Amino acid sequence: MIKKINQTAFGFSGAAVGALGMLLLGTLGNIGVYTGAVKMMQQWHMYFSISVKGIIAGMLEAAVVSFVAMYAIAWFYNKFNKNG
Repeated sequence: MIKKINQTAFGFSGAAVGALGMLLLGTLGNIGVYTGAVKMMQQWHMYFSISVKGIIAGMLEAAVVSFVAMYAIAWFYNKFNKNG
């Protein structure tokens, strides 16, 4: 039996993964690894850069966007799930 997803927990999980991913990318970008991915993230995210402030701002932006997206996914899943 498939159960209902806890939307808030799912959202916070996505926020944590998004923020950690941005931290990892910013850190690797500072040592010269994955510079292409860093350039793409700078184009896609308003606040991300490889400075300390830019990494923190990018982490916050990624956390907010990821939370909203994952919460919405869980909300829709729960609405379409006939067993929950």
